[in-house]
This record gives sequence, structure tokens and C-alpha cells, in this order.
Amino acid sequence: MMNRRTALKTAAAAAVAPAFLQGQRRGSSKPNILFIMDDQHRGDCIRADGNSAIHTPNMDRIGNEGVRFRRAYSSMPTCTPARSTLLTGLSPWNHGMLHMVAMGERYPFTKPQALRDAGYYTMGIGKMHYHPQRNTHGFHHVLLDESGRIQNPEFRSDYRAWFWSQAPSANPDVTGLGFNDYPARPYELPENLHPTHWTAQTAINFLKGYNQPDPFFLKVSFARPHSPYDPPHRFWQKYQDADLPKAKVGKWAEKYAPRSSNRDDIWHGDLGEAQVRTSRQGYYGSVEFVDDQIGRILEALEQRGWLEETLIVFTSDHGDMTGDHHLWRKSYPWEASARIPMAMRWPEGLVSAKRGQVLSQTVELRDILPTFLDAAGAPTSRKLDGDSMLKLLRSSNPAWREYLDLEHGVCYSNENNWTALTDGRLKYIFHAFHGNEQLFNLDTDPHELQDLSGDSGHSATLAMWRQRMVEHLSIRGEAWVKNGKLQTRKEPIPRSPNFPMSAG
Repeated sequence: MMNRRTALKTAAAAAVAPAFLQGQRRGSSKPNILFIMDDQHRGDCIRADGNSAIHTPNMDRIGNEGVRFRRAYSSMPTCTPARSTLLTGLSPWNHGMLHMVAMGERYPFTKPQALRDAGYYTMGIGKMHYHPQRNTHGFHHVLLDESGRIQNPEFRSDYRAWFWSQAPSANPDVTGLGFNDYPARPYELPENLHPTHWTAQTAINFLKGYNQPDPFFLKVSFARPHSPYDPPHRFWQKYQDADLPKAKVGKWAEKYAPRSSNRDDIWHGDLGEAQVRTSRQGYYGSVEFVDDQIGRILEALEQRGWLEETLIVFTSDHGDMTGDHHLWRKSYPWEASARIPMAMRWPEGLVSAKRGQVLSQTVELRDILPTFLDAAGAPTSRKLDGDSMLKLLRSSNPAWREYLDLEHGVCYSNENNWTALTDGRLKYIFHAFHGNEQLFNLDTDPHELQDLSGDSGHSATLAMWRQRMVEHLSIRGEAWVKNGKLQTRKEPIPRSPNFPMSAG
């Protein structure tokens, strides 16, 4: 039985505690942090973004009860570079990955370690894409779904081990689709065996069983809607007759119409309207399946009474062209590849801001680590390239970046090598192999159908953005800028001098 002195101390603490800690069973001044991400999710493929063909009530809910960022980007839109940005809070040049190579084994400052140092119990579930796979980068515990990254016969992901414990005679790849293929078909096994379901259920198990006094940082990372496009039958059927958007193709993209190969993992090729639709049927079904599982996670959070004690962020590592401009997969500067969904729901008392806002500032994956440190009350003396997105909620006119840098080194072909800048309204692209430029007005042309770089009426705007690019790249040396001019680059430059070598 509680004595009088203890009761008075408890009441006094509750009286001064932030709203998001009222009634909390643990003695902490920090909110829990739930970070949910999926893989290869284009920014226009959620209903809240205006896409009436897709059903994403749970992703939408996070933004509707918090904030949605309509101009969110992945600065380097492929898996491992994007995840390096997430891990470090740094831009590509500063974390060192300039195209899709294995992530560094050790970085001097990482999100899970920083939150661990701030007093959090840190748990990672799903696709991490770290190198080597069992590298934790500071997580207390990680349970992996690395189904598409079997790099050696001795590695088995936690999902695969669980799968064979449940279905020892089944083949987890029975659908027959590769991890970068454009064909789509429904999952041929029971839904509960799908990696999307496993990822959510593992997170739910964590939430149901968590009983430590420390706040938690839980990262839940789904491997879909990245191909294989293999949703369960109920989601495949849901989009069978849906009015899915057709591919958008600018005249400038006609060079991508020929197939890049006869394989199913092509990076460009006009496959016809019917194939685009089938691929998108599988893609949309995969997106909604992820959304459905996010709903189960939110329900588990609410059942523990922790919704108003938890900062929730949802995003993705990059997009997916799914046939736009005759392109497939990712690594491109155009919106379907580089723009991503981003939504955040804060607990009551963390900030005083109107819920349901849609903000237009350019945000990026580098902003997530600073946001979490801000919420945790854990300032760092390290210089990060990102900034806390909570700043955008605390002030009606916060200091924020004027524009954002994007880039990707050689991927699929030496000709696919570019740097770009955007403020979310205009986008400038420099294609490094040939030195070609593109300029798009995203306000009037969100699908980037009309390249304005050759229009004399936009020559001054083009020159302004080109100069911005010169200033941005000048620090990198004469391979990038020489005598004040952007340089073509015929060969890959996979890493910057800032990439951490394994001994670093």
C-alpha cells in the first residue's frame, strides 16, 4: 500500500509532467518513438496525397492526426544510400555513399546509438540493409527480414528462420518473382507467412511485451512494396478492376522506350499499358497490405495506452517508377523515384500545434534523426545536415532550407548519373555523363512531362539553378566543378572521402 509521502511525491510529479507522460507507468521525461518505414514507396501512392485509387487509411491517419509533409524527398533514392542518410542524419557527400554500394560498417554517430545514449531501449525489426547484416549500429536488439539479400550461405534472416519453423516444407519464394522484377502476381501461401505480416506481428509482440522502465525507440521497417509485387489475394483482387493511374511519359523520355534487357528486372522499357497496369495492381496491393499491418501496430500501441506517449513517424527510403517515363525501379531524380511519403504524429504536450496540417517545406530523410533527438531532449554537438521537423510545428515562420540537394552516382548504366536541386516547386537536374540539363515546374507539371531547360523564357531561371549547383558541388573539387563550370563525369565515383572505412 502506498504511504502518504510516496503518494504526495507521485501527485506532485504528475502535476508537472508533460501531457504525454500523464499516467505513464515509467519514470521518464521522454516520449516513446515509433519509426515506421516501408521500402520503395512513391510519394503519390497514398490517398492523402490525392490518389483516390489507393486505400491507405492508417498511413493517412498518422498525418491527419499530426502533420503530412507534401514535399518530402529521398536525397539519394536507392536502398543503401537512403538508409545511410537515415542512420547518420547526413547528406550523401558527408556520409560518403554516392551510389548504391554496401553501407559503411562503422559511423561515428548513428541514430540507434544516439537514442540508446539518450536513455532509450532501441529495437529494430524488418529490413535494415546494414553491412554486414548483423551489424546493429547501436540497437539493443534487431530482428531481421533480409529476404532479398542472401549474401552468403551462412546467413539466415530471422524472418526466414521463423518461416521454416512454421512451414518447414514450404518455399518462401514460391511466387517466383525476383526482388527487382516488374511482373506481379498474388502471394501463393497463407497471408500470415508473408514477410509483411511477420514484420508487423513481430512489432506487435514487442509492444505487447515491453515492460522496461526506459522509453523505447522502435524501428519497424517493411520490405514491401519493393518488388516482388506479391500482395495476398485479398489485396490483389481489390485492385483487379480499380481505376489505376496510367504511366506518365514525357517526350524527353522516349529514349527509354527500348527494353534495357530481356530480363524481368529491366530499368527501362515501354512494356505497354496492360503490363504497367498489372505491375501497379501488385504494387498498389502491396502498399495497402503494408497499410493494413500498420493499422495493427497502431492498435497494439493504443491497447497499451501509449498513443499519447509516443512520437510516430512514417516514411519510405525512396520511390518506384512503375513505368513512368518508361522507367522501372529507382535511382532517378524524377518525382516517382525521389519523392516519398512523410507523416508525423506527436503526443499531446510535445508541441502545441494544429493537427492535420499539410506543410510545404522540403524535408528529407536526413531530418529524421535530428527530429528524434529533439523529441528526446538529446542535443548533440555533432554537425548534422538535417534539422528537426518539430521546428516546423513550433513556429509559423521557422528558419528552414531554401532548397534541397539530390543526387545519385552511376546506377544500371554510366549514363544514369546525376545531381539535382529542388525547392519542391522547381527542380533542376544535371545529367553528369553528357552534361545535359533539365528544369521542371512541379507546381504546374507535377509529373515532369515538360522539360523547360530548352525554353528561352526560362533561361534566367535555368542559369540561377545552375549557379546554385556550381556552388553546391564546388567543395568536391575539379572532377565536379572546374573554372566555375559543372563537369561531365564518364566514370563512377562510388564514394566521397567521407565514407567510413571498416577500420574507422
